[in-house]
Amino acid sequence: MTDANELPAIEILAAIADAVIYADRDGTIRLWNEGATAVFGFSGEDAIGQNLDLIIPEKLRPAHWKGFNAAIERGATTGGRRARLTRGLHKEPDRPLYVEMSFAVVTGSDGSTAGSVAIARDITERHLKAREERKRAAQA
Repeated sequence: MTDANELPAIEILAAIADAVIYADRDGTIRLWNEGATAVFGFSGEDAIGQNLDLIIPEKLRPAHWKGFNAAIERGATTGGRRARLTRGLHKEPDRPLYVEMSFAVVTGSDGSTAGSVAIARDITERHLKAREERKRAAQA
């Protein structure tokens, strides 16, 4: 096994298929991997420096910011690191996007809350298929 200190973190993040997004305490995107581009459609150039609202549907923003700000204040998320199903915004505005996201608060070397990291996986196809199957079953 290789010592983790020898591994190039940026190259590891680039290799991950899931979206990895880090936002600072203010909700400004500071890290955006290639997986995030694949999931949300925005390039790193499009996303880095932007507010998280870039990928959050407008109707979900009040709840998102309430939870985000509470987690930053608390220094921890609620519900552990389990993935949650939610909607996301894709760069193509008419493209539906359902993602499973997990969140964690990131602590700086001085112990203060530095921001939040999210891991997201596109489950749109699976979600829409399951919804269609439920609809057919209800009509049967």
